[in-house]
Amino acid sequence: MDQAFPTLSPGPQGLAAQDAILRCQAALLARSGTMQAATALCVELAQLQSCHRVSVGMLEAGKLRIVGSSQTVELDERHETAVAIVAAMHEAIDQRLSVAWPPAVSAPPISLAHRQLAGNAEACSVPMVSSGAIVGAITLERSTGAFFRPEQVALCEDIASFAGPVLALKRQAELPWHGRIAASLRKGFGSPGKRQAAWAVGALVAAAVLAMPQPWRISAPARLEGSVQRAVVAAADGFLQQANVRPGDRVVAGQVLAQLSSQDLELERQRRESELRQHESGYRAAQARNDRTQMVISQSRAAETQALLALAETQLDRTRLQAPFDGIVIKGDLSQTLGAPVQRGEVLMVLAPNDSFRLIVEVDETDIAAIRAGQKGQLALAARPDQPLAFTTRRIVPVATSADGRNYFEVEATPDQAQANLRPGLSGVAKIEVGERSLAWLLFHRAAAWLRLSLWTVAL
Repeated sequence: MDQAFPTLSPGPQGLAAQDAILRCQAALLARSGTMQAATALCVELAQLQSCHRVSVGMLEAGKLRIVGSSQTVELDERHETAVAIVAAMHEAIDQRLSVAWPPAVSAPPISLAHRQLAGNAEACSVPMVSSGAIVGAITLERSTGAFFRPEQVALCEDIASFAGPVLALKRQAELPWHGRIAASLRKGFGSPGKRQAAWAVGALVAAAVLAMPQPWRISAPARLEGSVQRAVVAAADGFLQQANVRPGDRVVAGQVLAQLSSQDLELERQRRESELRQHESGYRAAQARNDRTQMVISQSRAAETQALLALAETQLDRTRLQAPFDGIVIKGDLSQTLGAPVQRGEVLMVLAPNDSFRLIVEVDETDIAAIRAGQKGQLALAARPDQPLAFTTRRIVPVATSADGRNYFEVEATPDQAQANLRPGLSGVAKIEVGERSLAWLLFHRAAAWLRLSLWTVAL
């Protein structure tokens, strides 16, 4: 504040003033929170100055807010009384002087807000200063019929001289870490010259940061598949008799996966074997009679029956569905369809190799132009995001696919090294390294492309 506070005299009145100051100091320091300390100060000042209401306001980001009152009822900021108190505080803060109504001096400061607040009573506001800056104000209201005397105003100024720093420190301690940083910046760049310099330095730093090259990595959904997928199909019409594996089971080459019913084929084989024996017997009988014609007929019929028998045995072998290689079953749960009819060519199971995988990356059409074969990338699987899988792109499928409201191209890639516990069907997010771009380009190139397309659409 501009005016100097009077020095307390050592007489009885000075001792009373010192006692009042000590009581207010004790009330402030005994409370930890800003609102609790401000309320305790208001209660002490109300008793010392015989006021019916004392209020403390603090500046927060340029806005004055009442943080303490001697009355038990909390003041609503939208209430007419609270608005009048805040206006009186602003009147003292703007003039950087203590303002009282009725005035006790011949040339009083501007006191329109205090006159409206006091009405037929008295009102006084004293600014609070901390480190040379005004942090708030104290407003006193009473209806004793006498104006605030200069020594009473001086006592309030003495109390405000230490109440301001104490309340400012308590409020700063309650701020979160980002709030303390913002307060320090506001304090450091409070003057217009410093603010302009800060803006200039900030603009240069931002421009330098935006111009720095950064790795450009294209993100896209991806899924893991077996490098080769083999379908196990029904070789003939029949019925499902037995299922030995389910999806997720590991199998070895030659292992029987399922069994189809073979009664009809067994009967067919027995019938062909019987016919073959009959033709062989007829051939030997014709040979004994030296009947060459019958020998040729029996021999040809025996050869035909032999071929049909071989076909029946082959079909009988195919009723046992065997694994073509070591792998894992990824599709086809037949355990719930035992006894159901199957048709020739129907896919019953799908197998994939154990340790050979390929990666399908669904790259959006807006990014596909930057993708090339041989680029490196990493895949974070949803099942194991903490263990990224390195891969290399191999091939770009030249046909777009539409799904989920977007167009994308499938990019095939292969893992750089084998990892344990991988399963076909796992999905995640892949990032493909395609080069370097400035940070500004990475942040705004999609918005710029959308704007260009929008302008093209409206023919501008």
